[in-house]
Amino acid sequence: METRILRARDRTPTPWSNGGGVTREIAAGPADTGAGAGAGAGAGIRTGAGADMSTATTGFGWRVSLADVVEDGPYSAFPGVDRIITVVDGAGMVLTIDGVTHAPTLPLRPLAFPGDAATGCRLTGGPIVNLNVMTRRGRAAATVEIVEGPHTATVPEDGAVLLVALTDDAAIGPEGGSLGRFDAALATGGGSGSGTDSGTGGALTLRPGGRAAVITIRTIGTSSANRPVDNEV
Repeated sequence: METRILRARDRTPTPWSNGGGVTREIAAGPADTGAGAGAGAGAGIRTGAGADMSTATTGFGWRVSLADVVEDGPYSAFPGVDRIITVVDGAGMVLTIDGVTHAPTLPLRPLAFPGDAATGCRLTGGPIVNLNVMTRRGRAAATVEIVEGPHTATVPEDGAVLLVALTDDAAIGPEGGSLGRFDAALATGGGSGSGTDSGTGGALTLRPGGRAAVITIRTIGTSSANRPVDNEV
């Protein structure tokens, strides 16, 4: 298992074309989830630190980012993509998805919906920060869990766990170091033919005192597609 610390200060902000906010990519997996036998689950993953954001809108198998949302407006459409959004700062929002207005999305409550649905956002109490998890259908699947205090996440052998700190007192163990707010730890499994007999690549542990979003990503199949997407919402 490989673990990397991804500092919030190193991410490149990308403004939306409609002026409604900015996106900071944390990490993204390649559209071709079969990067070669024995390459490992971490092969081809890009991170916000040092990423060439001119190419960040090219195809992905999965993508995790933080979005500063400063005004009401429509969400960008992502055909063939499933989304999980979690408000991690601010009062919340109300989403209208394919014409249906849903109950307010409150902080720290992940909401899943199809990225190709026509979606609009109304802020309920000023600007917010959203944690966005996107997975391309047939290439990857993800879950999002909000945890506080000691927690151990199992890393899939052919996948990854991304732990995003939501407070300034989070730390990973046993000697992984401390995480500031919105810093992240990315742990990837060993890939095909490695890891443990149980089919896992290891475990990522959150030490006492911190709150975090734990995103578990499992890759599915392969593709040579390089589908364009945009950086909005």
